Amino acid sequence: MVPRIWREWRESRALGRKTVAYVALVRAEPLEADAQWLASGATRGDVDHARWELRYARRALGLLAAQRDALDDRTPSAIAHELAASLGREPLVDAAKLAVAQRQFNQRLGAYADALGERGVMEPTAARLGRTLLSFASGGAAPDPGNIARAGALLTGYLAEASSALERIFGAATLPEHLPPSASTVEVTAGKGAKQRVRR
Repeated sequence: MVPRIWREWRESRALGRKTVAYVALVRAEPLEADAQWLASGATRGDVDHARWELRYARRALGLLAAQRDALDDRTPSAIAHELAASLGREPLVDAAKLAVAQRQFNQRLGAYADALGERGVMEPTAARLGRTLLSFASGGAAPDPGNIARAGALLTGYLAEASSALERIFGAATLPEHLPPSASTVEVTAGKGAKQRVRR
């Protein structure tokens, strides 16, 4: 039997490695074409502002995907901690402006969470996400419907990429065929056939 403290240390190390890998993916730089489009349509030609809005959006949606889809309660917390730490290490953020960047990120995180969680409205989720991005980028100016559609497609793409990365890095939940979806435990496959049991 492996001592509990040793097992927990190994699990913590593994979680840390996976978290760093996941955060590196959701911190990927936006495509230049997307930044140029957002600059022309919402930030009055300010490409740097457009890039930051896309960075914030991708990171926020990466965290929200983890909060929604992670199999272990520790995962979103670890990702949130690493995202905050990575912002502090961000070479593009002046140390004197770190608090401003953190506040801006948290504002966007809350707004994107609201856009994803809103129920009982006719507007599709993609449109709500797109409208949120354009609102931050433009300072609240009324967006063009065509821009809402493109922004929504871009952000739902970010969300799908994050969900796929989360499953690939942290593992996917699978149920044996003879069990119903309401079964109390699921089996997690986490790379190279490694499996563990997780209580729902």
